Amino acid sequence: MAEEQIQGTATEEQQQAQFQLQKIYVKDVSFEVPNAPQIFQEDGQVEIKLNLSQKVADLAEGVHEVVLTVTVTASIGENGEKTAYLAEVQQAGIFAILGLPEQGRHAALNTLCPHALFPYARRMITDLVAEGGFPPLVLQPINFDQIYAQRMQEAQAQASAAEDLEVQGNA
Repeated sequence: MAEEQIQGTATEEQQQAQFQLQKIYVKDVSFEVPNAPQIFQEDGQVEIKLNLSQKVADLAEGVHEVVLTVTVTASIGENGEKTAYLAEVQQAGIFAILGLPEQGRHAALNTLCPHALFPYARRMITDLVAEGGFPPLVLQPINFDQIYAQRMQEAQAQASAAEDLEVQGNA
């Protein structure tokens, strides 16, 4: 009887969701100072723009490569007409995600994975900017759960709007 309980527990554990970070690496790095050296003599407020994007590629059954691209553009001047610098990091990771339904896997790829990668990309951006001769730039933490929830709400709203148009078009 004790053996049956142990076997039942092992089977339940095998069916539980698994999330494993297998590898973290930098896929691409770029740092540009297009207006050097004159940009170092400019005065004025620097405007920082942050852009995030992500790509997911399936490598094998339950194994995915996630590439988080963080792009920071700093501009200076009255209308931000001069680019001080452009820093871009493609931080990548290989993740094993098993035992989750499709919706859970999609959520993990869009929240847990970028959450794991962002601190590495943030550190790389900070180092690039400092080594490029500019004041340190510290990117604030990002709530990928909130971004994902907003994207899902927008997608749902667009789907509802498309259905409304389709119903009106058929009337």
